[in-house]
This record gives sequence, C-alpha cells and structure tokens, in this order.
Amino acid sequence: MCGIAGLIERGGPVDRTSLVAMQNRLRHRGPDGEGLYLRGGTGLAHTRLSIIDLAGGAQPLFGQDGRLVLIANGEIYNEPGHRQRLEREGYRFATGSDCEVILPLYERFGASCVEHLRGMFAFALWDEGARKLLLGRDRMGEKPLYIYHDEHRFVFASELRALLASGVVPGDLDPRALGRFFRYQYVPEPETPFTNIRKLPAGHTLVLDADTWQVTTRRYWSMLDAPPIDGDPVEVIREALIEAVTGVLRSDVPVGLSLSGGLDSSAIAVIANRAYPGRLRAFSLGYPDAGAVDERGLARNLAQSLGIEFHDIEVDDEQMVEAFPQLAAMRDDPIADVSGYNYARIMEEARSTGTYVMLQGHGLDELCWGYSWVKQAAALSADPGLGLRRMFSRDCSARERLHLALRATARLSPGASKSRQPFRFYELTPYTGYVSQHASALFTSRFLESSGIAAATASSEYGTLTQRPDLEVTRLICDFYLLENGIAQGDRLSMAHSVEMRLPFVDHRLVEAIIGLRKSNRDDHLPPKYWLKRALEGILPNEILNRPKRGFTPPVYRWQRQLRQRYGPWLRDGYLVEHGILKPEAAARLSRDEIRANPEAIVSRMALTLEAWCRGVAAGTARIAAA
Repeated sequence: MCGIAGLIERGGPVDRTSLVAMQNRLRHRGPDGEGLYLRGGTGLAHTRLSIIDLAGGAQPLFGQDGRLVLIANGEIYNEPGHRQRLEREGYRFATGSDCEVILPLYERFGASCVEHLRGMFAFALWDEGARKLLLGRDRMGEKPLYIYHDEHRFVFASELRALLASGVVPGDLDPRALGRFFRYQYVPEPETPFTNIRKLPAGHTLVLDADTWQVTTRRYWSMLDAPPIDGDPVEVIREALIEAVTGVLRSDVPVGLSLSGGLDSSAIAVIANRAYPGRLRAFSLGYPDAGAVDERGLARNLAQSLGIEFHDIEVDDEQMVEAFPQLAAMRDDPIADVSGYNYARIMEEARSTGTYVMLQGHGLDELCWGYSWVKQAAALSADPGLGLRRMFSRDCSARERLHLALRATARLSPGASKSRQPFRFYELTPYTGYVSQHASALFTSRFLESSGIAAATASSEYGTLTQRPDLEVTRLICDFYLLENGIAQGDRLSMAHSVEMRLPFVDHRLVEAIIGLRKSNRDDHLPPKYWLKRALEGILPNEILNRPKRGFTPPVYRWQRQLRQRYGPWLRDGYLVEHGILKPEAAARLSRDEIRANPEAIVSRMALTLEAWCRGVAAGTARIAAA
C-alpha cells in the first residue's frame, strides 16, 4: 500500500521541486520508503507502506528491458497465480512485490492488463518506447487517483492535497460540485470540489499520448454487465464470500479487523480466522453511556470464542470534537459522515499495536438490501402506484402522505413525461429533501444559480437508466454512498494512520455473483440480506444471524450538538459566508446550539464539515470559480 504521484510536462523537463512536494504530502501513505523516476518530461514519485516483500519491493518497478516504469498503490490478490504462470513462460521477476506482475501483463495485453487483475489498485505505468502513460483504477474504486491536465502538463496523485501541493494545479472551487455535496454529504466522482481536478472513475483506465497530448479514458468494467447466474443463490454466495475473504489475507505483517457485533464483520472474523496462518487481532469501538449503540460486549464474546486477540477502544467525546478540523482535512474530499472519527480512532489504535493491515466489512449492506430506504427506492421506481397505496396505509404519517400526494400530482401534470416513470433514489433521504425545499433560504442567489442545486433532478444526477430499477438502485448506492462515503473515507482515514484497509466484500467476483443471481432471481421482495443470511448459516451462530441490524453508529445527536457548540461560530463569519455560499442568516441559524429537527441538524453538520474542509484543504483557494 502506497502513495503515488506523477507529472508529465509537454515540451520541457519536469520540475523536481513540484514532484518532491507531492511525494512529501503522501508520506503518511508510505512511511517505509520512497522512490523517484525523472527522465525528460516524465516524473514519477512513490511512497511505500511495506506489506508484501518487505525487503525487496521498493518502487518504481521496471520491466525487463527498462522501457516500462511502474508505480502502484494497492494489492493484487491474484498475483501468485499470474507469477507462477509467467515464470514458467520464462519471465524473470526482480522482486517479490505483488504489483510487479502488472508489468508483464501490460507487455502481453497492453491497457487491457487491468482486466486480468483481481484486487485493489491505482497505478501509473510509463511506456518509454511508446511515449505513453497508462493509469488504471480497480473496479470498485478502493484506491483513489486524482488528475489535472491542461495544454502544458498532466498531473496525478493518490490524494487531492498532494495534487495541490505540486504548486502547478489551480484550486478554484466548483460551485456545482459544492451543490452536490449539500445533496449527498460528499462530492460524487468523477467530480471533486475543484473545477479542473477530476478523479479517474472506478473501473476505468486512462492513456495519455505524450507526443500528441491526446487523453483517452475507457471504462473496462461495470457491475451491471455481470452475466445472469442460474445457480442456487445460497451456494453461489457462500462460495464467493469464502473466496473473497480468504483471498485478502496474504500479508507479511500482522492482520487485524474492525469487529462490531453485527453480521458483516462477524462473517469476516469467522471466515478469516479459519484461513489466516497467524493470530488475528480484532478492534472494537464503543462510547460512554451509549447503551444499545455500544456493541463491544458482543464483539468481545465472538473474538474470545474464536481465539482472536481483542482490543477494546472507547471514544471520548472531547477527543472527537478536538479532532474535527483535522479529520475534515484527513478525508481529503469533504465528507460529512458523523461516524468518520470511529474509523480514524480504530486505525490509530491498530497502528499503535503494529497492525498494519485491517479488514473492514463495507459492501454487503449496499449489495444485499441492508438499507430500508434503498429497497423503498427500488420499489417506488419499479411501481409508482406503490406510493399511492402507501398514502392510504394506516402507518403513513401526515407529512409523508402530503409528500406522496405532491409527487403523484407532479406525475399527472400536463408537462410530466409519459415516456418513463420517474426514478427515485436519494430524494428519499430526509436531508436531501430538506436542502431542496429550503435552498432559497440557505444559499445566496449567486450560489443557487451557479451550483444548479435547486434544479437538480434524478435524470441530471443519475444518468441514463438502462436496466431494472432494482439493479440500477444497487449500482447507484455502490457508485454513490459506498464508494464516496464508505470506501473513500475508509481509505483516507486508514492511510492517514499508515494502515492498509482491505474490503473483501467489494471483491468484484462477489459483486458479479450477487448481480448475476439477481438478474435471474429477483430478491428485492425478500427480507433484508435474505440470501446472505442463508449463505452464512452454519458459518455464523444463529444469535448473530438473527440479531437486528444496529450499524456502526455513534451517539449522533450528542456529537452534532457538541460540534455546533465548539465550531458554530466558524459558520457565522467563515469561508462559506465570505465566498457567497451560505446566506449570513442561514449560517447563523445552522450554527445555533439547539436544533431540534433532524434534517436541519444534518445540514448543519454538512455546513460545518465543508467550512472546516475549506479552512484545512482549500485555504489557499482565492475564489469560487463561477463567482
């Protein structure tokens, strides 16, 4: 696991100072070593966190004839099979690094080498003979890659802050991206908060021809392309789960896991414990006076029954409040998830014990209907009449009934499209609706116009929907919430503490198995995680399988109030008001101590997060781009 950065200059030598500045900014991603490649207009930089081949895996890595130069961030889980085959065919590896296998695969398959990799990765491969740069990113986006290019230079890095540290990348904030932040609590890729900086999307490659300066981007994978599977869902998922978890255990340093009392992390613990050759370490986190939210006792019981070393962490509210500004910067992008401090605290504890690889359970909630509102979105999109039936049900509140009636009226209006039914997704979350309904009271007219936040629609946000709503909703929750909140936040906060996070449940073969089964056997009418729970029968104890979902959730209301008490004054005279995003009266309202309505409290947290992020990451930004 590492940090990578690069600079390609058109018609001139690379500025070593800019390259080294990016490398230094990535030191937390790789404290164990560093490497540079400078030749003419090409510069590549690497920082290394040693996980596999501790002594010999330094980068850059070179092809056999020296023509190819590689820097990579991540782990290639199917490397042993490739290595054995390639060695039989005569290829001579120089190191034991799993990433070195990318070089001979490129020699054979070109840019399509990514299709032969199973793992998490973001890499840059410079082909000196062809004068081309290849960038590749894993299918589910576990490893990040930020890009800036203009007519003179092409710059990339593992983190946004490293790109800005180069000194050659402008940092004007993008109002449309900030509008999307207030819609989702993060900025969905490929956008970033800056106008000319983009992420290479998950499942994509990019080729830069350094002679013609042509940039070609290609999507090489989509979960919705998975072929239908007619097998027994229970057997298929069980086999894919075991393969995914056991496949991520290879490491030359100790491996741990984040363990709650829930289904997903418990499944990792049991399956990994059977296959891991050493003794796993489990880290569980809780809160003082948190009651049922605290699952440390459940996690401890499971760890003890499995013989796993257990580490108990208690989060102190004051430490969380104190760390808030630093946390906003650590995330790199603005991400307003209140539970972020949990991830950071667990990774900090893991690092202090010498545990440099951590397994986390992200993915199954998004893939297996773990969130009720996601299933509701699929149902409403598939059958708009469901909303009308809901209106007349006994448990429908007056507020919800009014909302459903307004939606039905809009569909029946003369100007409504009759060609297809409206697609429902994030509109079902309370804070997205709150922002839309109160946009004119929250934001300045200038920001409303430049951000498009008031005019955002499902069609403009989610693109063309080509398959069944249940499949599309699964793709969207993975492309939005899982990728930008769970995966991105986990990567930044683990790497901020020099710890590698591995996510077995976003293994692309497991994802393809679930989507393929769903194409043949719809499961959105079944109870949450129905197939998954049946697949885990005999692996997990029944008490875990039947335990109600509680999630990795902190004492939200207490934390939000404490953050407003400490940082509320930042909003009243801060960056968002000064740069014409929030109205002063809205900033004052969002900063007050007592906020009773939950949607308004969430929007307040988003504003505080963006304010802290602007101060910590975008402090040198002169203006909002469209101002």
